[in-house]
Amino acid sequence: MKLKVAVQMDPIARINIRGDSTFALLLEAQKRGHELSYYTPDKLSQKGTEIVAPVQSLTVRDEDGNHFTLGEPRRTNLASFDVVLLRQDPPFDMAYITSTHMLELIHPKTLVVNDPASVRNAPEKMFVLNFPELMPPTLISRDRAEIDAFRNEHGDVVMKPLHGHGGSAVFRITRNDMNYGSLFDLFSVTFREPWVIQRFLPEVKDGDKRIILVDGEFAGAVNRVPAADDLRSNMVRGGAAKSTELSAREREICARIGPSLRERGLLLVGIDVIGGNLTEINVTSPTGIRAVARLGGPDIAALVWDKIEARRR
Repeated sequence: MKLKVAVQMDPIARINIRGDSTFALLLEAQKRGHELSYYTPDKLSQKGTEIVAPVQSLTVRDEDGNHFTLGEPRRTNLASFDVVLLRQDPPFDMAYITSTHMLELIHPKTLVVNDPASVRNAPEKMFVLNFPELMPPTLISRDRAEIDAFRNEHGDVVMKPLHGHGGSAVFRITRNDMNYGSLFDLFSVTFREPWVIQRFLPEVKDGDKRIILVDGEFAGAVNRVPAADDLRSNMVRGGAAKSTELSAREREICARIGPSLRERGLLLVGIDVIGGNLTEINVTSPTGIRAVARLGGPDIAALVWDKIEARRR
């Protein structure tokens, strides 16, 4: 089966191919003989019900500094593709939401991965609240009284933007932290939406496990251990990737959320688990595929394409 595949992603010249999951998916698609095209989300247009973009043919190579070749742009109706990979990174802002509305018009005749309506309706730090029994105590709010009451109940907390990504603006606030008032003011003028306030999990020092699910089933995992002087375990923030196995609790989490992911057409999902607590469900552009493979784990890119090809059949 040869598929026509378009990828909607951030500028390919800027990616770090050693850790980029989108690049892993493109390498596997090319290996299978699929025809690749590329465009950035700012080039997406809608004319009536027609969704178009100036796509470019794409060839990829697993070579640092020489990882892609692009053809000339050609205005193309995206409905002519078999598959569109929705893979630009957050922030999950109105531009991102608008692109999901556009792509929804071609899905599922053209298979969009992940389902654009479900991506829009499952914000990563809110969708997870559908499973409170799996989570640490969590509050979504920007109301000072609510946050104060939550801190009084739970002591040390983590405060972060609701639609942040990559560990940006994540703070630990201790029970008597003198910076709390200033940080509250800073968040108030920086972010219009509510924030996430979550009980601090000291187990984060042992790692924040990224678990990848494909079509609702466990596919692979990597443990991201933060640097000694940092709260954040994200690999882009200096977290170290370590091989890992799933605990019974982590398998329970996967089994609990898997059916909901499958029902929503969320084919490739990355969840974050700290000390047996589910903290996020990442659906926009989850990462970790290359780290898992580098540490001797499964070839998750191949698993994803097996599922895509089965659906196109």
